[in-house]
Amino acid sequence: MSSSRPHGPMRVNRSSELEWSGVQTFMKAPVCLTPEDLRAGNVDVAVGGAPWDGTASGLSGTRLGPRAIRQGDYISGSRYITHLGVRVNPLDHLVLADYGDAEVLIGDTEGTYENIRGFVGEILAGGAIPIILGGDHGITWPAATAVADAYGHGKVGIVHFDAHADTAPDMQGSLYGHGTPMRRLIESGAVPGRNFVQVGLRGYWPEPPVLAWMEANELRTHFMAEIHRDGFGAVLERAVDEALDSADHLYISLDVDVADPAYAPGTGTPEPGGLTSAEVLWAIRRLAAEVGMVGMDVVEVSPPYDVGPDITALLARRAVMEALTGTAMRRIGLTEPDYLDPRSTGSGESRTYRTSEGT
Repeated sequence: MSSSRPHGPMRVNRSSELEWSGVQTFMKAPVCLTPEDLRAGNVDVAVGGAPWDGTASGLSGTRLGPRAIRQGDYISGSRYITHLGVRVNPLDHLVLADYGDAEVLIGDTEGTYENIRGFVGEILAGGAIPIILGGDHGITWPAATAVADAYGHGKVGIVHFDAHADTAPDMQGSLYGHGTPMRRLIESGAVPGRNFVQVGLRGYWPEPPVLAWMEANELRTHFMAEIHRDGFGAVLERAVDEALDSADHLYISLDVDVADPAYAPGTGTPEPGGLTSAEVLWAIRRLAAEVGMVGMDVVEVSPPYDVGPDITALLARRAVMEALTGTAMRRIGLTEPDYLDPRSTGSGESRTYRTSEGT
């Protein structure tokens, strides 16, 4: 790269290119390579990748996740992206850039994690909100640590959507793994246990000693059993309240396996009985709008196991778009609980989201 290149975002696509053609940056956004590029472009949100699956214990392939999430959609750029529920086009209010991918060191977990932490730190140094595309869930340890480095250890809370707690003490003796990142963040002091809000846990793990550790460290965990009993609407209200009281800043971590495999089959550790895609997207938008976020990751998309028109990658991509929409809503003051535009609710009177379990 020439040192004479002026700082700023670089357009790498022609305006006439269709969504499936050209260079597949996220939503055909311009590319930034340095914090100086981000600052020169007044970038609000930067999407970056962490294509690492060296610590996955289930099906591999999540290193291909960032590429799959970026490509293959029929929507991109600034066209046709006004959210029909809230009538907001996020790119009318936010400057978006693609920051490329963190460097992966083959066979070197610690070195790769250091690179991811530095990569996310660069985005923050450039004044942008990082949205990181995984990769397995182990990447949350360095990514969220970088956010805590910027905002202060103990000042950042996490809302963690997942079928699994990811609070194992180790994985066959290794502290690194996609089953350990939340424990590492808590034990390091970057994010206190009380600042963790978990949503969607189910299945047959973790075992009682890990659950006891979670309780001792004051994690607020919402199991699918609670969601089935009370309805996702009620549980999400609790999660929003907890996110607001737990820390000064919010980081969202979305493992796509929080969704039922019917909606997200392309993942390494699918667990039946999860959320619908509609519920996931609704929750992400509400958190971004009502609480506000300073960082996010979307992880565990494994393209080799995806089906149809890559529905898991599409869900992940839409989750990022919902986060962008919610961030734009917050910027323009649309922060009331469960806001919907009256023109999109039929009668214009009801703004209540309903699920099969209840309101």
